[in-house]
Amino acid sequence: MQISYWPLLAAVAPVFFIILTGFIIRRIGWLTREADHSLLRVCVNVLMPCLILDSVLGNPALSKIENVTLPPLIGFSTFLIGYLVALPAGRLLRLNENQARTFSFTVGSYNYAYIPLPLVLAFCPRETTGVLFTHNLGVEIAFWTAGIGVLTGSSLRNGWTKIFNPPVFALLGALLLNACHGAEWLPGFMLKSAHITGQSAVPLSLILTGATLADLLRHTWPRLTGATPACAIFLRMALLPLLSLLLAKYLPCSIELKRIIVIQAAMPAAMLPIVISKHFGGDATTALQVVISTSLVGLLTIPFWIRLGFLFTGITLGGH
Repeated sequence: MQISYWPLLAAVAPVFFIILTGFIIRRIGWLTREADHSLLRVCVNVLMPCLILDSVLGNPALSKIENVTLPPLIGFSTFLIGYLVALPAGRLLRLNENQARTFSFTVGSYNYAYIPLPLVLAFCPRETTGVLFTHNLGVEIAFWTAGIGVLTGSSLRNGWTKIFNPPVFALLGALLLNACHGAEWLPGFMLKSAHITGQSAVPLSLILTGATLADLLRHTWPRLTGATPACAIFLRMALLPLLSLLLAKYLPCSIELKRIIVIQAAMPAAMLPIVISKHFGGDATTALQVVISTSLVGLLTIPFWIRLGFLFTGITLGGH
C-alpha cells in the first residue's frame, strides 16, 4: 500500500495538535509544573514499558535475529552521523564553541519516539512497532554517550548510566519473553492490561512535551531567522533525510527496518536536547532555535519525506 501526501499530513497533524494542547493547558494553568514529575514517572516507568511489552510479545519480526541486532546499530549510526555532519557546520557558522557543540547535539538528535511512534502505529503493521523499539535502543545509547560527548567535549562515559532506564529494561525483558514464546503462555488478562495501559503512553508524552515547551517559551521566543535556523533546517530536514533514504534503499535488511529508517529520516530535532543542554552547560537558546525551526518546517515536510522515501526505496507501508 502506497499512500499519498495528504493522508500522511492528516496523520502528522494530530501529533502536533496534541503537543499544542499540552502547551495551552500549561499556559492556562490546567496542568501545573508540580504535576509534571509524577506524570513523567508514570509515563516512563509504567505506560511506555506496557506499550513496549504489547509491541514485542508475539511479534514474529523479532524472532529474526537481524531485527534484534541490526536496528540498534542503525539507530546508533544515524545519530552519530548527524553529530559528525552538524559539528563542522556549526563551526562554519562562526558560532562559539559552546554554541557549535549545542548546534551539533541538537541537529543530530532527531525526534525518534514521540512523533514517529504514532505514525508507525497508524500506518505500519504491528511487527514494525516492535522493531522501532529495538532501533531506539541504539538511539538511546548514542544520545547518552556520543551526544553528551559532543555537547560537553568530554568522555563518552559520562552518559552511560542514563541508558539503563525502565523502557530499556522492559525492551530487554520483552525480547527474552518473546524468544520464549511468552505470548502463548502468559495469562491473557496480563497481555490485555499491557495493551490497554500502553495506549496512553503516546498522548500523555505529547501533552507533557507541549507543557515543557510552554515553560521554555514563557519568557523568550527564539529568533527563527538567520543562519543558525536556516542551516539547522537544511541539515535536519533535507541533507540528513536524504542520507537516510540512501541507507534504506541499499542496506540489505528487513522490510520492517527499512520502514523505520524512512520514517525516522523525516523527523525534526528532538525536544529533549533543550533540557539536556541547559543541564550540561550548553547553549539552550541555540537548541531552542533548532528545535522550533525544524519542528515548524517538519509539519509540512514529514509527509513529503515519508512519501518520497517509500517511493524511492520501493517498499510499502503495509506489506512487501
